Amino acid sequence: MMRCPNCNSIDLGRIAENQFYCWHCFIEIADNNGKLEIYQVESDGTLTAINDLIDGQNEDAWQVQ
Repeated sequence: MMRCPNCNSIDLGRIAENQFYCWHCFIEIADNNGKLEIYQVESDGTLTAINDLIDGQNEDAWQVQ
């Protein structure tokens, strides 16, 4: 089961191939050949990269278990 690398929630939705949305913390996650790219969705719909703000402690939870 996949979990959000930010909040550890299992409440993820697929929005495209290798792209997911967390309904708990409202971030978009892209799996780019094993490297996670994490974005905050702004109120106008634009994406802001927040990879540097996520500490990566839950990155292992992203893997299918």
